[in-house]
Amino acid sequence: MAGHSKFKNIMHRKGAQDAKRAKVFTRLIREIQVAARMGLPDPEMNPRLKSAVAAAKSANMPNDNIDRAIKRAVGDGEGENFEEIRYEGYGPGGVAIIVEALTDNRNRTASEVRAAFTKHGGSLGETNSVSFQFSRIGAITLLGDCADPDQVFEIALEAGATDVISGPDSHEITCAPDELHTVRATVEEKLGPPEEAALVWKPNSTVEIEEGVIEKLFKLFAALDESDDVQSVSANYLADDSVLARLMD
Repeated sequence: MAGHSKFKNIMHRKGAQDAKRAKVFTRLIREIQVAARMGLPDPEMNPRLKSAVAAAKSANMPNDNIDRAIKRAVGDGEGENFEEIRYEGYGPGGVAIIVEALTDNRNRTASEVRAAFTKHGGSLGETNSVSFQFSRIGAITLLGDCADPDQVFEIALEAGATDVISGPDSHEITCAPDELHTVRATVEEKLGPPEEAALVWKPNSTVEIEEGVIEKLFKLFAALDESDDVQSVSANYLADDSVLARLMD
């Protein structure tokens, strides 16, 4: 697995597998609205909103869409009130899975997530039933050609990062959750805007699975992705890179 980020092989993020642009925008707009409601509507004064806006711009969302989402969120009762919910369970091969959602209808989302697990050989558990197997961290991704690995490593550690993994295509910087925005700001100033910066679930250990099992697992991921409410899916699987490349083509 040389040259690959730890997280690329053990995490499945909603967005990478979305085929429809509208679905991507729906997810991003919800995050923008939730972030705007939780703090100030100015991205420069609201770190979570700044991250949400950056993600939207990376997905080529027009600025008008972003502005409308913020205005709708802070309007006088306009728009939906989304809440954050986390689901946990096990997939094929005993893989631990965390599903994060933003929803305006708990019953609908719970039903969709439960149906996906049940149909594809998984089982949904209680909150905290698998999250103890993960650590919450900040993760920042930079394109591989932004700088050489030594330069990225030096800048990231000086900014407060805990680790850097560099490959030919990308640099993965990790940090404590409460340091994410500080590290991101420093990295962006010196190396340019990151491809991604977010809080993620890092598995404390992984389950190695074979091709037959991972095909079933990816069908579960795809079913979860069908729900507009699902924001991200994290799992502690480990599989051969060649198998992953075939399945994700």
